[in-house]
Amino acid sequence: MKKAFIILLMLVVGISAEAQLNINHYIKVGRTRISIGNYVGAIEYFNIVIKFKPHLPEPYFYRGVAKQQLEDFRGAIKDYDKAIQIKPYYPDAFIQRGMAYHNLKEYESAIRDYNRALDFDDENELIYNNRGIAKISLRDVDGAIADYTRALEINPKSTNSLMNRSNARIIKGDIRGAIKDLNSAIIIRPHFAGAYLNRGLARFELDDYAAALRDYDQCIQLDSKNALAYNNRGIVKHKLEDFAGAIMDYDMALSLDPQMATAYFNRAMAKEILGRQGFEKDYQVAAILNPKYDLNRYNVDAEALAQNKQNSSSNSTNLNNTQNSNQASQNQSANANATAATNNSQTKADDDKEEEQRQRAEEAKRRRRANLIIADTRNLPEEEEEDDGRVQNKNIDIDLQPIFFISAFEKEDVDYDQLQYYNREIESLNRENNYNPLLTITNMVNEEDVAMYSNFILYFNEKIKIIENSHNFVNRGIFYSLKGDYDNALSDLNRAIEMKEQNGIAYFTRANSRLKMLEQIEALPVPGETYSVGLTKTSSYQKASEEGMISNSEYENILADYGLTLYLNPRFFFGYFNRAYVKLKMKNYYGAMEDLNKAIELEPEFAEAYFNRGLTKIYQDDLEGGAMDLSRAGELGIHGAYNIIKRYCNL
Repeated sequence: MKKAFIILLMLVVGISAEAQLNINHYIKVGRTRISIGNYVGAIEYFNIVIKFKPHLPEPYFYRGVAKQQLEDFRGAIKDYDKAIQIKPYYPDAFIQRGMAYHNLKEYESAIRDYNRALDFDDENELIYNNRGIAKISLRDVDGAIADYTRALEINPKSTNSLMNRSNARIIKGDIRGAIKDLNSAIIIRPHFAGAYLNRGLARFELDDYAAALRDYDQCIQLDSKNALAYNNRGIVKHKLEDFAGAIMDYDMALSLDPQMATAYFNRAMAKEILGRQGFEKDYQVAAILNPKYDLNRYNVDAEALAQNKQNSSSNSTNLNNTQNSNQASQNQSANANATAATNNSQTKADDDKEEEQRQRAEEAKRRRRANLIIADTRNLPEEEEEDDGRVQNKNIDIDLQPIFFISAFEKEDVDYDQLQYYNREIESLNRENNYNPLLTITNMVNEEDVAMYSNFILYFNEKIKIIENSHNFVNRGIFYSLKGDYDNALSDLNRAIEMKEQNGIAYFTRANSRLKMLEQIEALPVPGETYSVGLTKTSSYQKASEEGMISNSEYENILADYGLTLYLNPRFFFGYFNRAYVKLKMKNYYGAMEDLNKAIELEPEFAEAYFNRGLTKIYQDDLEGGAMDLSRAGELGIHGAYNIIKRYCNL
């Protein structure tokens, strides 16, 4: 017995060591994937580690690093929080979290994290540099210079620190000090194009145009695709009245960066001086790209200023012409009135400022909502097909994740993509069918299986000839629905419900069939309809309703079927998800949020529910909540969520 116990103990130790080895392997593979730029793949591996070893800080930290590379800064912060909670003395986590806060423009929080990191490692030049950049953002220029200087004390050959300090000195007005730092950077790295670019800017500030030109020439020689260098060199030529040469440089800058508003504006001025055509169009494009280059705005401001001056002059003349015996009393009264007027003016100015801020906030909300309602017309450039792992740069059409429905596949077909979620009700159907057909629940449409669906309809035709029961009619109704024959599907499902009222799958499939049928009607051309994305596929529902093509009661029938499904099986989370989808189409956002919350409560890893809830929150101007839900959706495998986070949440 003792020998058996020893053998059992050895076996347990062996299994434990093997499990530990596997966990270390997953962490190692995840880190390797980060190093090669496969960030979503890394997240998948760290998810596995966290599931089995949730007490380890490293997988949370590295998953945060991967999310940060995908520009999911809020999701990264959440992971760093967890890593720090498990391991309070974790300087790398404080550094990375500080960088994530910085990217969200939460500079005070970033500085607090950098301070904590320095408590553990006060000889780390990277931390001083990062803290200096955050201080610059808070306009603490002296504090930033002190941090860059400390970084240089640690590493006197840090060109990064020299560049940062030179920038801070330019901001402060210490141009010669900035040039001294840039000279040092160039001595250390003679082929550092950025140093020549910045030194050209500093020399331009000193009106040393010849030296600035030499620096920009050198920068372009080292980096021929630097649009800023061409633009800045054009400005120097402009100053030297070489307008034709300046235009050539502006042309080159715009060929490299077509969105550079300054280059359009500068080129417009040079063209206007030379009397060349096209300067009006350049002014217009510059104003569209950046409103501060809108000349019409300055004309209006100038007219208002002139009017104010005229009114002031008129008032002054009237006062000088007023004469009476009680001059002292009038002066006292005038001063009182002037003070009151000043106070009223100040109050009005404050009110105007508050109103302007309110209008800007409302405009930002409107723009954000409009981007979700109408097609995105910004003509974002297509990304190249090279896979650098940054899936957030691959633009997607923003739309809700579609409803879930019951589908099937051949037993011999190993298609794991269709096995999204396990469900007891579907498993019960499969057992009763003896796993032929093999049913699954999915929201992925596979049009290649239409022939298979037809075969199964024929199969259940024969089964129904032998025995007419609810089970067989439900199965045939499922396949009619998959094939798009909704009339026959509804007929079979109605028969199934007549035979067995407590048939949740029948109600669920009937609701899906009704919804698909109505979506086909909505897809018919409606006069005046525009293409839309996101939550606003609802516009087709509204237009179809207005045209009398569908009625609100038809959607109520769908909701009623989902309600009966959930009454019979309150834990069937797909029913809550699908019902939320319909409620979103009907603009019942509160009801949709309740259903999505319930779906996530029942299935905490329901990626599609997080995605749709995230979109809904963004539409309701809850950027923080929307970003966190989309982060979770991305973490669980819906990689398009990262593009939405980048476009709408990192503002």
